[in-house]
Amino acid sequence: MNARAPLIAAMALTLSLALGACAAPTGPVEVSRFHAPEKMALLGRGSIAVEAAPGIDADSLELASYRAAVARELVKQGYTEAKAGEGSQVAEVRLRRGSFQPMRDGSPVSVGVGGSTGSYGSGVGVGVGIDLSGTPPEQVATELAVVIRQRLTGEPLWEGRATFTVKASSPLAETQLAAPRLAEAMFVDFPGVSGETYEVK
Repeated sequence: MNARAPLIAAMALTLSLALGACAAPTGPVEVSRFHAPEKMALLGRGSIAVEAAPGIDADSLELASYRAAVARELVKQGYTEAKAGEGSQVAEVRLRRGSFQPMRDGSPVSVGVGGSTGSYGSGVGVGVGIDLSGTPPEQVATELAVVIRQRLTGEPLWEGRATFTVKASSPLAETQLAAPRLAEAMFVDFPGVSGETYEVK
């Protein structure tokens, strides 16, 4: 048996997501979508403008990349893109991004005692785990939210949210790569199953 096995087995790492104060996985895009069945016939047809959601800076260059990515996906779904302020429907885009430093859960040293786990043939083994991996890398969390509404009434027809967390050093931490990835994941099999949350890897 590898003498290092108890050390590896005892290592633990917890990521704290600063945006929501909760743990979040690194890697896949998590998507949730909501709509009313009676509104589905209105989706994917007619003209639509992609605009900043109320309270969001419409002149943000970062948001512009996400608006363009969302517009491309909506056109794929059958919409005709309209200018801001025009169109029978409007897609309101909201973006949240933040960086955080993950924290470790508990002491960096842990001790475990169990039967028949000894590395050298004893009946009872004692494993001492020392986390030697260093400080976890900084993470960047991004959430893209889109609400599609009727232009005249403001009635919501569909809502989607896509989130992912990557290392700050990852190319996907950059807006130009993150925007199309999140938008594409959000509109997979549009309009989707209402209330379902799924992952796109």
